[in-house]
Amino acid sequence: MYYIEDLGLNPLQLILIGTAIELTVIVFESVTGVVADTYSRRLSIIIATFILGAAFLFEGSIPYLSNSSVAVGVLSAFVLLLFAEFIRGIGETFLSGAEQAWLTDEVEEEEVAKIFVRTNQLRLIASLVGIIISVVLASVALNLPYLAGGALYILLGVFLCIYMKEKNFERVETAKDRPWKAMASTFISGVTFIKNKPVLIMLLVVTVFIGATSEGFDRLWEAHLLEAFTFPSFGSLDVVVWFGVIQFMGTLISIGAMEWYQRRFDVNQPKVIRYSLFYFTVGQVIFLILFAVTPSFYLAIFCFWVLGIIGSITAPMYQAWLNQQLESKSRATVLSIMGQGNAVGQGLGGPFVGVIATRYYIRTALVLGAMLLLPAVILYGKVMKR
Repeated sequence: MYYIEDLGLNPLQLILIGTAIELTVIVFESVTGVVADTYSRRLSIIIATFILGAAFLFEGSIPYLSNSSVAVGVLSAFVLLLFAEFIRGIGETFLSGAEQAWLTDEVEEEEVAKIFVRTNQLRLIASLVGIIISVVLASVALNLPYLAGGALYILLGVFLCIYMKEKNFERVETAKDRPWKAMASTFISGVTFIKNKPVLIMLLVVTVFIGATSEGFDRLWEAHLLEAFTFPSFGSLDVVVWFGVIQFMGTLISIGAMEWYQRRFDVNQPKVIRYSLFYFTVGQVIFLILFAVTPSFYLAIFCFWVLGIIGSITAPMYQAWLNQQLESKSRATVLSIMGQGNAVGQGLGGPFVGVIATRYYIRTALVLGAMLLLPAVILYGKVMKR
């Protein structure tokens, strides 16, 4: 809403904003992953929180910067937003890989799947509070949630500096005397590890197609609802509040679905993880297409909620399965390389979907985005059969 209403971005510009952050990830992801494996996962996470805080504070300040600039207008706001997303992308690379690697090393690998699922539940519960606060702040000004979020990231960084521990990480011996050699050795170790494990190569390919699909949907679902539907009128309910209600209910449903699923199935079992990833990805393709083509506002919202459930269950399972395949000394590096694969998918698939959405229809772009997920379905199917 902030990008569309306040900054006036069109569908292609929305996608290009995503492309900017993904290009940053492609360039810096492996470097920051190597830093985490060579020096400290804790340090990498703390650096990430401060950079992310600065990025969101800058992004929320764009309306003030644009108004005070000589070059006023959509173009100047768009350029400033690109720069803000570049800063955010660097922060994301410091966090990506390091967070999962730190957690996996601090606990037993066999238990990490359940912990990832529970962590995701806690994240969603916290986001419920965030949605409520964001709706209240956005009702005053659409940029206020960004400013508040940036301030919270800074406070989180201070909290982690004081309380975050790291007990099971061993720093590379040559990191202090020969830092470049140590980092190069860590990177080569990670690449070699991937090359020697076919399942990791398969997961790398899968994550490219997942990235290509997610970029289009993440950047265009709000624009699709605004373009394709007239929001039902309930008193003086503002569109911003509508989006808050949609996300709040979707998050609440996802929390319940995750709790039911982990109680019904042993999510630490590799077989459960493999079957879940296959069938949920098939469901994702179906509901993405239905979300794009349905003429019913309420059915579109239902599909959005189902897609949220699928994402909330499959994301921690994918993380757990991936972490269970890795060795500790290069864990963050390999996870970062996987993150680069996702960024490549988003960087290549995003602009393609954005051009289609701008030149034709957002519906058409969303359907094509769903089709990009079919190779992932095929690869998951092959793994499941084996």
